[in-house]
Amino acid sequence: MPSTRTPIRKRSASVEVAQGPVSAEAIASRLARFEQMCLIRNFEEEAERQYKAARIGGYCHLSSGQEAMTVGAVQAMREHDLLVTGYRCHGFALARGVPPQAVMAELFGRRDGCAHGRGGSMHLLDAGRGFLGGWGIVAGQLPVATGVALSLVRQGRTAAVLCELGDGAVNMGAWHESLNLASLWRLPIVYLVVNNEYGMGTSVQRASAEPEAFRRAAAYRMHGERVDGDDLDAVAEATQRLLSMARTDRKPAVLEAVTYRYRGHSVADAGLAYRTREEIAAHKEHDPIERVAESLLQMGAQESEIAHARERARAAVAEAVRFAEQSPPPELSALAEGVYCHGSDIQFARMRPGSPFGEQELVFDAGLGR
Repeated sequence: MPSTRTPIRKRSASVEVAQGPVSAEAIASRLARFEQMCLIRNFEEEAERQYKAARIGGYCHLSSGQEAMTVGAVQAMREHDLLVTGYRCHGFALARGVPPQAVMAELFGRRDGCAHGRGGSMHLLDAGRGFLGGWGIVAGQLPVATGVALSLVRQGRTAAVLCELGDGAVNMGAWHESLNLASLWRLPIVYLVVNNEYGMGTSVQRASAEPEAFRRAAAYRMHGERVDGDDLDAVAEATQRLLSMARTDRKPAVLEAVTYRYRGHSVADAGLAYRTREEIAAHKEHDPIERVAESLLQMGAQESEIAHARERARAAVAEAVRFAEQSPPPELSALAEGVYCHGSDIQFARMRPGSPFGEQELVFDAGLGR
């Protein structure tokens, strides 16, 4: 664990690469990660446009500027690892392989969305790909993810949980309770703290007595470290190493990734009341996507390959919007499906007499808007 308290220095746009010839496979792999990052950036920009056009309801939190952290962390996961995130989750869903059509349809509240139109922006879900949400309550995902890690132990599965949270969540009670149990029971989980320098409109320096979140792991005798969240390779290496420790040795850990969000806390927040345009512009000078693009050129990739990757990302997002527009809304009659698990009828039947007006069934009256 570093002994200094100085913040991480972001590297310049020039990224060092290994000396000697680089294999075609290595370039292709990096191009694929680059395209993922471009997909996330384009998706977020389009999501903002669609939200402002009133096609997306509820809240909408964008992650533009955080692509290296997102793609780097998820690429370190194995197939059977499980991912649990907070509500800024579009990028994580895409990085985990959820089709952009299904993500956009979910934002539109449509039947073909990854949560069938029931989750929306903050509650994306694809259990088949090991992505268990998308949780809207600050720090609400931590006890869930910790419980999932416990279930892996009880089932004897060699896998780990990656639990993403924002810097604001480390000041919630659920953070302390979850880390305490994870350390006490030696659970296979890595808590990924995405430190984008602001919790809503309050800087980390003003909100946290210990602004370096990774240091808090020491209170639970847990490993903690900090990484440049805008460095794709650094994030991937650290996440892979800590997930491996969690899987094989059941050693939980805290990984703090220092990054930055270009947009406000949500689409409704311009993000300028608590920071300056100059601050945002300074961070954009070291844009994580352009850093990877430059590293590709240094590796020997052609400019045309990079351009084609950008264009494929734009085309995928355009197709996602077309798909979402054509997807039908969920049936109104199915609104209450999934509220209770199958077989729970007997458990809840005794509550019916206590309902305010003695209701026995759910009735929809479209004429009254109910």
